[in-house]
Amino acid sequence: MSYKSGRHFLQIPGPSPVPDRILRAMDNPVIDHRGPEFAELGQAVLAGIKRIFKTESPVVIYPASGTGAWEAALVNTLSPGDRVLMCETGQFATLWHELASKLGLEVEFIPGDWRHGADPQAIAERLRRDDGHQIQAVCVVHNETSTGVTSRIGDIRRAIDDTGHPALFMVDTISGLASADYRHDEWGVDVTVSGSQKGLMLPPGISFNALSDKALARAKQARLPRSYWDWGAMLASNATGYFPYTPATNLLYGLKEAIHMLEVEGLDHVFARHQRHAEATRRAVQAWGLEVLCLNPAEHSPVLTTVLLPEGHDADRLRRLILERFDMSLGAGLGKLKGRVFRIGHLGAINDLTLLGTLAGVEMGLACAGVPHQPGGVQEAMRFLADR
Repeated sequence: MSYKSGRHFLQIPGPSPVPDRILRAMDNPVIDHRGPEFAELGQAVLAGIKRIFKTESPVVIYPASGTGAWEAALVNTLSPGDRVLMCETGQFATLWHELASKLGLEVEFIPGDWRHGADPQAIAERLRRDDGHQIQAVCVVHNETSTGVTSRIGDIRRAIDDTGHPALFMVDTISGLASADYRHDEWGVDVTVSGSQKGLMLPPGISFNALSDKALARAKQARLPRSYWDWGAMLASNATGYFPYTPATNLLYGLKEAIHMLEVEGLDHVFARHQRHAEATRRAVQAWGLEVLCLNPAEHSPVLTTVLLPEGHDADRLRRLILERFDMSLGAGLGKLKGRVFRIGHLGAINDLTLLGTLAGVEMGLACAGVPHQPGGVQEAMRFLADR
């Protein structure tokens, strides 16, 4: 391979680029995870991550990907044969559905078109028909990484409450946490699932379950097998800053620094920055004459923008050309969107100039690939960012 100067532009919607100061924080000797120095680190990150989830309840940290945290949410609260209600909002909702089915759960999947978030009223209507309260949990993806569509979690919580149904409410915000506004306690979520490699700006390798008292009570009756994922063992060790098995020590150093960075900027400012960059990106897409996949403006993701290419044009070919010519990675279309869309990630440690460089790479790539478009998307984004 020939040498490429400058930094690679990693503009997929996660893993997101890891800031230098987080890399430096992780560049520490491995310490004894049973010693007093580790207990201080453990207590610091366990307390800090609660503030990021906006909860007073416990948050469990696993050395695992988000898929592991999906499984942990289910096995700690449910029993074989339990009925679960899920919503088809994209590829990751589909994968969570498949995982739940493999665990022996009966999953109802409210169909969707992958261009809208979960419908609060459709969830409420199904729960109202469940007179015997057979449905034990409602599971929703907050920010669907495959589509660039967010679901309105507060509205869904209110819709569930209006039915009086006792089902647990579980939310995947793997790509939303620390990028999109999220409120575990205020929105009455029972289990929130997330991961390290998106808005937290860390490498992949740690994931989270934020809990509620209701979820902890359900865990006492749940009968799905669990060992590695057991909340009980985790929480018992976490009380003194430790873990029941070997944790991802150096990722926890990075997590401590990530929490500090987010709190210095201020979470509200972090969310506003992401919204601003998302709006600039959508304006560029509109100026190019292309179509944003998400159809409801109230559900536009602040984390990524998914762009639909005109019929007859291969989004994977466009992505390959941009990678080869401009050393920039864009997100692929997943599942039923393969080859039809590309995804622009604008999350984590990103600023105006990074975004403009990204959009310039896309605009040049569209021209090189012969994709029909109007020039001037970058200029439109520049105007928007300069005015704000």
